[in-house]
Amino acid sequence: MEDMTAMTAGRKELPRWQGKRVLVMGDLILDRFITGEVHRISPEAPIPVVEVVEERSSPGGAANVATNVRALGGEAAVLGVVGQDADGEELRSLLAANGVDVSGLLRDGDRVTTVKTRVVAHRQQVVRVDREVRREVGPEMRRRLVDLLPDLLPECGALVLSDYAKGLVSPALLQEVARLAAEAGVPYLVDPKPVHFPYPGATVVTPNREEAAGFFGRSFSLEEVPAVAEDLLRRTDWRAVLLTLGAQGMALLERGRALDRIPARVREVFDVTGAGDTVVAALALGLSAGIPLEQGARIANAAAGVVVGKVGTAVCTPEELLQALEAEEP
Repeated sequence: MEDMTAMTAGRKELPRWQGKRVLVMGDLILDRFITGEVHRISPEAPIPVVEVVEERSSPGGAANVATNVRALGGEAAVLGVVGQDADGEELRSLLAANGVDVSGLLRDGDRVTTVKTRVVAHRQQVVRVDREVRREVGPEMRRRLVDLLPDLLPECGALVLSDYAKGLVSPALLQEVARLAAEAGVPYLVDPKPVHFPYPGATVVTPNREEAAGFFGRSFSLEEVPAVAEDLLRRTDWRAVLLTLGAQGMALLERGRALDRIPARVREVFDVTGAGDTVVAALALGLSAGIPLEQGARIANAAAGVVVGKVGTAVCTPEELLQALEAEEP
């Protein structure tokens, strides 16, 4: 295995994951941001009037995971579905412009592209408007997706399943994905939703606190985190679970090892949008480069700390990650 980092003239270097390729399968989302200013309340209702200053779009959901992989210095390909609409074409163009392989992006005339539109004023979200179809993709489209996996997986060092419960993931799909990932011998990471528990065959699953509570059956205190992690591994065949706990950092439990607590980096939080995407992207790149899971989780924690300091769906660059890792040195 490669070391997490190397040292040159007393400075850390980034993990050696340049050129490593990650396949990201999941719900592809187009994130739109309408940014403006509020100077008055509407005479029509007690709501703020946002005067638009800027509008922009960026890849979201599984598409944001792939964009994060690219931003961190890796190679990325997506496998998922968009609608036959202008939003789907915009998302495809954004991914391609970021260097993501979109050969696995399929268009489905029976669906609309999932779009989340956030109205932001003075660094705070005023409202979010979602346009989506949540029903499962049809059996023919699911078969097309599965048929692409044997061609795409051998070129990749890791597979990420990014589940936003927007219709791509189903029990039948999960069985096929687990089988093909095992046959290809690649690490299989899942950013989950409770509705699709237990994600058979996963190498590591990265639930946030709310998702872990859904798996566990109830909310839990920080003191119960070890018991929750142990319960999840007992009820699944996962190699490990990485609980992301927001301001309380992360907790990693691997089979046969003690629980590892990873404290959050102390910095101002502007927006947690997409932080989980950054975590799983960095973790997948680490595993693709042969980095031990515990060290990869610490790198992912540092990358997430960078992203939550930005507004909107954001990515972490290699330079920002290096600065974050160096800042953690005692």
